[in-house]
Amino acid sequence: MGNVQNTPHRADVGVVDSSVQHAAHAHAAPTGFIRKYIFSLDHKVIGLQYYFLALASVFTGLILSVLMRIHLVWPEWAIPGIGIIKDEQYLGLLTLHGTFMVFFVLTTAPQSGFGNYFLPIQIGAADMAFPVLNMLSFWTTFAAFIVMLGAFFTVMPIAGWTSYPTLSALPNAGSLPWGQDLWLLSIALFCAASLMGALNFITTTLDLRCKGMSLWRMPLTCWTWFVTAILGLLAFGVLLSGGLLLLLDRNAGTSFFVPGGLVVNGVQQRHEGGSPLLWQHLFWFFGHPEVYIAILPGMGVASQLLSTFSRKPIFGYRAMVFAVMAIGLLGFMVWGHHMFMSGMSPYTAFAFSLMTMAIGVPSAIKTFNWLGTMWRGKIRFYTPMLFAIGFVSLFVSGGLSGPFLAQPTLDIPLHDTFFVVAHFHLIMGVAAIFGIFAATYYWFPKMFGRMMSESLGRLHFWFTFVGTYAIFMPMHYEGMAGRPRRYGSMVVAGGLFNRLAALMPLEKFISIAAFVTAAAQLIFVINLFWSMKKGEKAPVNPWEATTLEWTIPSPPPHDNFAGNTPVVNHGPYEYSVPGVERDYVMQTDPASVHAH
Repeated sequence: MGNVQNTPHRADVGVVDSSVQHAAHAHAAPTGFIRKYIFSLDHKVIGLQYYFLALASVFTGLILSVLMRIHLVWPEWAIPGIGIIKDEQYLGLLTLHGTFMVFFVLTTAPQSGFGNYFLPIQIGAADMAFPVLNMLSFWTTFAAFIVMLGAFFTVMPIAGWTSYPTLSALPNAGSLPWGQDLWLLSIALFCAASLMGALNFITTTLDLRCKGMSLWRMPLTCWTWFVTAILGLLAFGVLLSGGLLLLLDRNAGTSFFVPGGLVVNGVQQRHEGGSPLLWQHLFWFFGHPEVYIAILPGMGVASQLLSTFSRKPIFGYRAMVFAVMAIGLLGFMVWGHHMFMSGMSPYTAFAFSLMTMAIGVPSAIKTFNWLGTMWRGKIRFYTPMLFAIGFVSLFVSGGLSGPFLAQPTLDIPLHDTFFVVAHFHLIMGVAAIFGIFAATYYWFPKMFGRMMSESLGRLHFWFTFVGTYAIFMPMHYEGMAGRPRRYGSMVVAGGLFNRLAALMPLEKFISIAAFVTAAAQLIFVINLFWSMKKGEKAPVNPWEATTLEWTIPSPPPHDNFAGNTPVVNHGPYEYSVPGVERDYVMQTDPASVHAH
């Protein structure tokens, strides 16, 4: 069939002695409740802990966004004359909404949740390389979550999820003190946890693959988790360093980010001079790879599902792998496009613009390969497949507005408008969440041994898919009309906002769509928890997939393969193979089952 995974090659190429490695990392099954479910060393339990932490975080962020929507459109609701929130609290809600969503949802669920659970199983390992470090990583992330919640119950930080100085650097500036310090402490803890997790993922992928599982036989999910871990290892250390320096500026009188001679309320803050732009460089050197930390695992899940439910091998396996690598590499070269308004040299801006346009090439390769995979396939429109197709749709829709913002001359008038809000919510936010939903519906039978409701799943998909476009597509038009972001009121006395009052009907439409879409997520929650106890019993391989997780019982035993390390003889996407009785070949099927 001409696909890489069908190409004969030695089964042990690039693979270490798996039996020795597995024995070195094995640990006994826990006996007590606390050791089994709370301080567990089992990668599957830790993966579920990450998943449910992300679930709590996404509903926290969702509630904050609903409160912001209500305040924007109906500020008179609830307490007469005051509203649900005060104007000065709007930026606090915006800051925490963005932080919870970017760090504790989009970074946590796709990589730390599903990656922790399924990476070892998909490569034939008994556990992650460092189980204790894995447990420590989760509890550090949980501590970061609790500290961030504490910021909500103090005077909230108002510097946005990017925490730009000098607003974030001055301890006595208005309402910043405790909330901003807690924000920085939480992010520092999260970065430390992410560094531990990244080391674990990289070592596990390189060290614990079973016999026959060469790098070119790994599922694309494993490739995206591996590349994402490399990005995290290189990026989170930079943010951790910047956050610690900003804490010193706020509490130790240093001036890394505070310009010299700055006067606030008649008091000179620093005599020596720092640079607020230094923080922007440090933050966005992390911040743009963070976009791909959030979206790459979704790309892997989409690739896995599109092949499985189209009953076709993935189109261009090696091209997909190299595209993932290229996206990861180029992701570190484009951070400056977030700073076109900072006054950078036009030559520097041109270089960042050129690199930003270049990153569209591997993204387009992946998109066309997904379409090629589905072309003339025997598509099965189960709920996981619907969300995978929705992921591709949102990724393309959000990506199309990227080239506009990659041009400095266009980015400057659009930068602080809702056009940018619409762009990054589509391509980074909701697309990644569609990947999370797709993975949940796909792997739920393996994790819990039961099937989720198909009818509720499809209802959830259509409400969410249509609602997403109803929310974010109109925001592009608002942005082009000059609607600024980060403002807690649409209309004020005099000035620009009164001229934007004509947008209020569109703003109300967006808000109503947001409320309906948020309410539709209750369908998912009901389906999730009801199916855990009452769902139909799942067969071992309900989707007739080929990868290793579908060769073991559901839910998997403690050591995954009951001591019998698998031997891989085939690639991960052997579907519709000529001359084979069924339309798929498992990776562990005998080598005599040829894909020719």
